[in-house]
Amino acid sequence: MSDLHLVTKKTALVVIDLQKGIVGRPIVPHAAPEILERSSRLARAIREKGGTVVYVRVDFNDFLRLPVDQPPAIPEGPLPAELSEIVPEAGMLPGDALITKRHHGAFARTELESLLKTHGVETVVICGVSTSVGVESTARQGTGLGFAFVVVEDACGAMTVEEHEYAVRTIFPRLSKVRSTDQVIAALA
Repeated sequence: MSDLHLVTKKTALVVIDLQKGIVGRPIVPHAAPEILERSSRLARAIREKGGTVVYVRVDFNDFLRLPVDQPPAIPEGPLPAELSEIVPEAGMLPGDALITKRHHGAFARTELESLLKTHGVETVVICGVSTSVGVESTARQGTGLGFAFVVVEDACGAMTVEEHEYAVRTIFPRLSKVRSTDQVIAALA
């Protein structure tokens, strides 16, 4: 699919939850080291072309707990703050933005929308963990705010293959373009 052309100055990479408390878990179908390498490569490419790079992390100690049938597996009580730190392998550099979220989607109750609009961003390239939760929630919220999305399939992962595949094959094609790391890098102008 060569129909992807990204104007880098109007594009942001948003990297979801590549933090110590998440990347140590079993992630599929793309393992955490692969996701970290691809996310870092995407960040480097977008940065070099003058685009915006944003890392998002969840604050486990300030997570919005709602009455749901399947709550997230976050223990009660204070957790070490280091669990919310972005891992070095994710490629975050000084000058990249850092957003702390308190629920699944990165736009809810954060400054992400205003940050992207301030930088003139129209298209969000998104990757990270979990495909069907943090990445999907952020894409759903962001499309409602008028941002176009490109989901980088091979730089995303979930807790089960079924969750990842359902989001990639059923949800994302309705919300975004779905491409590989190499396709996104080749599309940067």
